[in-house]
Amino acid sequence: MSLREFRRNGVASLTNRYKNINIWRKIMINLFEVKETNDMVEHENLDVRTITMGISLLDCIDGDIDKLNENIYNKITTKAKNLVSTGNEIEKEIGIPIVNKRISVTPIGLVGASACKSIEDFVSIAKTLDKAAKEVGVNFIGGYSCLVSKGMTPAEEMMIRSIPQALACTDRVCSSVNVGSTKTGLNMDAVKLMGEVIVETDEITKDADCLGCAKLVVFCNAPDDNPFMAGAFHGVTEADCIINVGVSGPGVVKNALSKVRGKNFEVLCETIKKTAFKVTRVGQLVAQEASKRLGVPFGIIDLSLAPTPAVGDSVAEILEEIGLERVGAPGTTAALALLNDQVKKGGVMASSYVGGLSGAFIPVSEDQGMIDAVNMGALTLEKLEAMTCVCSVGLDMIAIPGDTKATTISGIIADEAAIGMINQKTTAVRIIPVPGKKVGEMVEFGGLLGYAPVMPVNNFSCDAFVNRGGRIPAPIHSFKN
Repeated sequence: MSLREFRRNGVASLTNRYKNINIWRKIMINLFEVKETNDMVEHENLDVRTITMGISLLDCIDGDIDKLNENIYNKITTKAKNLVSTGNEIEKEIGIPIVNKRISVTPIGLVGASACKSIEDFVSIAKTLDKAAKEVGVNFIGGYSCLVSKGMTPAEEMMIRSIPQALACTDRVCSSVNVGSTKTGLNMDAVKLMGEVIVETDEITKDADCLGCAKLVVFCNAPDDNPFMAGAFHGVTEADCIINVGVSGPGVVKNALSKVRGKNFEVLCETIKKTAFKVTRVGQLVAQEASKRLGVPFGIIDLSLAPTPAVGDSVAEILEEIGLERVGAPGTTAALALLNDQVKKGGVMASSYVGGLSGAFIPVSEDQGMIDAVNMGALTLEKLEAMTCVCSVGLDMIAIPGDTKATTISGIIADEAAIGMINQKTTAVRIIPVPGKKVGEMVEFGGLLGYAPVMPVNNFSCDAFVNRGGRIPAPIHSFKN
């Protein structure tokens, strides 16, 4: 039976043809699901945000920097040679947009430790990653990263100091640094250093719209299997090569909630859960197909609501649909907590393996509703920080004045990391000081990164706090083993 037949003959003829009510019910459900999915794609911005191939580089390690670079290039281009073409094939066959094809690799702070004797050596690895990414055609490659939640080796510190130069001379490389965890506490030496690195990255990439800082994330409790940039890396606990998929559908959730306006919280929660289930099933289908065709094990589905600058593809608009005049109004944190929880409850039923960050993202520049709220004065940096207590990631894609001190940025990182450490969740900071820009001015990043108003920062000094050095101890509830 075809859709054309259904349109031509109508319900009556099909009822006669399929006397068995169970068969008839199945046909109607399938037709409904096809139409529903089609509407989600065409009108509600449903997409698979990314297929990310995680590749271990541990077997590439060599004491010679040239040999190391050769090994890295060969492994990436071999493992990922069919990633983009396979993604494009799946996209065409099932009719679901797959926005990005990406690669994550083992943190370079580990991979390059034995071979790299200078900042330039680490930068050469970044160039190799960029070259390999361009060769296989992926949008981004993540993993120019360090895990320094308790302390830094000399090599890891050197790699962190190389980040500004590495991001300035590459196009597709993304970088992340994990500075704390619930089990280890916060490495304040690394937090201080990252404030300085962000300022330097900002300065060195200012002629490229400060895109260096847009590709740099500072984490607490970074997950090993995150498919989303700029924080993706292939954790040391992972297999040699895996496929992770990140789904997104804020527009779908917003549209579903528009149909239950004025209903109680029970109805609201049920609607979010059911919608999250449908969105995640799409990701599960794509992940299974990609895994099968590439011959690579399926890792996880990250069932996050990741917005874009497109109108109608906004997490802020979902919160407003729940009942807020503008995101940032009293009740915003509660609404976001509800949304995040229900997305997870619905999504986990749709996939056997859920991981990554999973929840609602609140990047300011990538969400038109967030941008509008900032411009109206409804949303502040402090309110965003409160919101990060109950959702995925943290202070994300936030533009601040270019003259903000490095220690102030370090203080913001420390605040956000402390939230993650105490609450046993992932938090992160992706903040962009914009040279020459003052509060209220706009900065354009382009593409998925969108644009953002420059937000005010509390300029009272935290210098003495940041400069103490050492570690903030792990919280008492970390001692569970």
